[in-house]
Amino acid sequence: MADVEALESINEVKAIAFGRQFASSEAFKALFRDGMGLVEEAAAYLDGQGREHARFLPRISALTYANESMRLTTRLMQMASWLLVQRSIAEGEISEGHGVVQLGKMRIQRTDPPLSAELVSILPEALVELIDRSTRLQTRIQHLDSVINVENADSVRLSGRNAVALQQMLLKSAFSAPDAKR
Repeated sequence: MADVEALESINEVKAIAFGRQFASSEAFKALFRDGMGLVEEAAAYLDGQGREHARFLPRISALTYANESMRLTTRLMQMASWLLVQRSIAEGEISEGHGVVQLGKMRIQRTDPPLSAELVSILPEALVELIDRSTRLQTRIQHLDSVINVENADSVRLSGRNAVALQQMLLKSAFSAPDAKR
């Protein structure tokens, strides 16, 4: 029995350690810079050169451009939100409980289909490149999010909390007064 408790204790430390330590790591800082840099690059393109590209497209291609640029913007904003919440948790700007609630409201999963060869052929190359880079970044973030979520679930399970206690904790953190650190 003591061996099981010791193993659970070791597993709990590992589960908590990755999620907490990753957001403070150089790897996360690089991911954050990449993500925010891509947001800025996409915004600059869509507000500048992208407008010029779209203006000269045939009507159906212009509609496709508008649709894909909206998907790109949405995808980037979701990822930027995830990155900002992770950084806020790591820097102590928000509590872990509040961060978990905020992250639970986000959808990082890809819901739009990949670009078909037909769409790639009618869209400006610069937009296609931004879409490709954003989907690769989204895949990285999805993987990290799933690892952190599994580890958080394991941590809750190993610490002896049940699902009802977890929901109560999340509700309490969602409706409690903001942290004094904010």
